[in-house]
Amino acid sequence: MEKEKTIDALNRLVEINNDRIEGYEKAAENTEERDLNDLFTKFEQTSRKCQRQLVSEINNLGGKATEGTTASGKFFRTWMDVKSALVGEDRKAILNSCDNGEESADETYQKVLADESEHLTSQQRSMIKEQLNMLKSDKNKIRTMLNSLVEA
Repeated sequence: MEKEKTIDALNRLVEINNDRIEGYEKAAENTEERDLNDLFTKFEQTSRKCQRQLVSEINNLGGKATEGTTASGKFFRTWMDVKSALVGEDRKAILNSCDNGEESADETYQKVLADESEHLTSQQRSMIKEQLNMLKSDKNKIRTMLNSLVEA
């Protein structure tokens, strides 16, 4: 197991969590609906917890955790700015944007588990799977809210 490959894989997950943190801060700013603000704050806290665990693991390996975000995350936040201005803080549009961001997070976690597994310890894989389950729970909450809008 090469430490640098492990650190790189963990840093990809740090980046996607940085994206989520900034994305949900932006999403909370773009709505005045209390339930969405509460939800987005919870999702941001989920990512902060994941980020802390990943950074701790990177530090334990003697690496340096990334502080940035992914290029696609920057695009997501920019798109949220434009979208909110165009649709006037539309609940469905905000939730759809968040759903797209969640898809990206899910794909990143799945890819790290599939492609980098040989560079991860069993404890690291377990931590990543646990985090993925938390993110999937968040994504399911968004999907439930979207479905309730369609049914209403």
